[in-house]
Amino acid sequence: MQTQGGLMHIEVSPEVDALVRDVIGQVADKWTMLILEALEEHGTLRFTQVGRIVGGISQKMLTKTLRQMECDGLITRKVHPVIPPHVEYTMTEIGRELTAAFCGVWVWAETYHAQVEAARAAFKAREGR
Repeated sequence: MQTQGGLMHIEVSPEVDALVRDVIGQVADKWTMLILEALEEHGTLRFTQVGRIVGGISQKMLTKTLRQMECDGLITRKVHPVIPPHVEYTMTEIGRELTAAFCGVWVWAETYHAQVEAARAAFKAREGR
């Protein structure tokens, strides 16, 4: 483990590096983070409940994101054999661990929200927007 510019650098295998890059790409998607947050706060949810809590997401994008999250092992999907189908989503242990790892983003946003907004306003003023 080495430190470069204040960041920790850990020597990892190419496989682990590829996984980290892939997971960051997936989690950097706002829908994945918002769905993880919804499941963390509310527990097991039905498809429509996830969409309502997340807000602003199309059914197509919700379906795509949930499928990718299931594929990655972040959530489980349970289909109840009733008509109409009753589908529930639950966060897995690795999904909870990932949520905890990225929880720092919310803490950072809460801490620095005013500074970021001030910097954005100053930038817009300089750019004449």
